[in-house]
Amino acid sequence: MKTLFIVNHPPYGTEHAFHALRLANSLSAREDQEVKLFLQGDAALCAKGGQEVPNGFYNLERMLKVARSRGVEVGVCSTCMDARGLSDGELTQGLRRSTLDELTDWTVWADKVLVF
Repeated sequence: MKTLFIVNHPPYGTEHAFHALRLANSLSAREDQEVKLFLQGDAALCAKGGQEVPNGFYNLERMLKVARSRGVEVGVCSTCMDARGLSDGELTQGLRRSTLDELTDWTVWADKVLVF
């Protein structure tokens, strides 16, 4: 099964992005699953490297690194990055700038599309 996650919410302040990554990581741990993740809107900030959160609090940068280690392809909306002043060099290692055209291709590829 091929699943595309589209995440729109900010990294902190709500738990939408947190729960999207929890499910994406859980699915990607299964052999019969392929997962792609697209961060857009305020979720582009989930991709920022160097996140420091209070001890015991979830860290989306770490969760994205787990996803990448499991083969999850992660794209970050380029328009959303630019609107938030986020440069390519600030992205967590393994994440990359992406486009609406790629999101369109991934949507066609997917059996399921989950939007958070």
